[in-house]
Amino acid sequence: MTDDIPRRSVQRTAKLASLPLGVAGRVAAGWGKRLTGRSSEEVNAELIAKTAEQLFAVLGQLKGGAMKFGQALSVFEAAAPPIIAEPFREALVKLQAEAPPMPTTSVHRMLAEQLGAGWRDRFAEFNDTHAAAASIGQVHRAVWHDGRPVAVKVQYPGADHALKADLKTLKRFTRLFQMIVPGAEIRPLLDELEDRMVEELDYRSEAEYQRTFAKAFADDPKYRIPKVVASAPKVIISEWLDGVRMSKISAEADQATRDRTAELLMEFQLSSPARCGLLHADPHPGNFMLLDDGRLGILDFGAAARLPDGNPKAAGRLVRLAADGRSEELMDFARAENFITSDNSGLTAQDVMTYMGPLTDPVKEARFHYTRKWLQFQAGRLTDFGRSEFDTGRGLNLPAQHMLLTRVWGGTAGILCQMEVDVPTRSLFEKWVPGFAE
Repeated sequence: MTDDIPRRSVQRTAKLASLPLGVAGRVAAGWGKRLTGRSSEEVNAELIAKTAEQLFAVLGQLKGGAMKFGQALSVFEAAAPPIIAEPFREALVKLQAEAPPMPTTSVHRMLAEQLGAGWRDRFAEFNDTHAAAASIGQVHRAVWHDGRPVAVKVQYPGADHALKADLKTLKRFTRLFQMIVPGAEIRPLLDELEDRMVEELDYRSEAEYQRTFAKAFADDPKYRIPKVVASAPKVIISEWLDGVRMSKISAEADQATRDRTAELLMEFQLSSPARCGLLHADPHPGNFMLLDDGRLGILDFGAAARLPDGNPKAAGRLVRLAADGRSEELMDFARAENFITSDNSGLTAQDVMTYMGPLTDPVKEARFHYTRKWLQFQAGRLTDFGRSEFDTGRGLNLPAQHMLLTRVWGGTAGILCQMEVDVPTRSLFEKWVPGFAE
């Protein structure tokens, strides 16, 4: 199976270790080019472009945890300064949409293992050429025996070994990734990916989540969730969706189409906990598409969070207090809900207000214009150790039950900033987030 994914830890570690070595080599070469008279700006732009190309080429080639990490990083692209964001954009789109395929023999072997030796009899047609690649599996287009077009997601052999090896190695390079993608909290992101790893490897869990979403949004005029046709631990078959991927809409669609698509995405993420007790926890553009009938199609339910009581009321209340500038009430509530622990008693109400206030800009007016510039400013002020917000952030505590929700909301905002859109975020919070409207 070694032709499917580089499985041995030493092989994968060597590829990942090439990233910091490559950066160091390019920095040295850059100094040489400056000595020949080229401008610092020109050399830096070239350095960053080549680093981005290498970074996402390696992450995509390795698949497994490396590719999943790269997809998670993609939502931070809008927070990066323009000199970094521009060369990253093309590499990110490629990572979200494609990766080297596994051999056809491996696909057939996995289908036989999971569906039985007569797996071909279940299909009227099966296309051996993969239609898309994900972090731990790839998708093939097929026709089910009853004539329905279907997507067949097949897990890469050795994906479990790859995930474990990658995440262990990537933790050694957190400083490098922090430098390349400013605004990304790398270590917590890797910890969360590791926590969710086992569940995502079992496609039966994904199938269960997808069935729950599909039932809750059945015949919805705004959304389309493909129904699950059949599933096994490492294969999942669901209805095929045709549409325009979010990344292409972001790059090519007119403003009205971008605004409408972005509003659909935001409402889906805010409403699903109330509608089905689940949160789609993998917000990157490759998982959303605009269908011909105007609905938003949602894919890939491997990462989902159970919120049986809907969005936490405490989260809505905290956002509302910060948006209204009620600093003393915000401080008392944050302490009561364990966002501030007794160990951090040095924080003042104004400290917390200064930290949180700008983050609530999207709900302070009827419509908010999400821009890269806004997100870059937010990322800059929260990660600049020379500013007071940096110290405040280190003093705040994010309870475990809010950690994933915060990342999903932040990741969704990152997509909206990539798209540069106007969204009625306030009214959506009032409708779907308990504690905000009260």
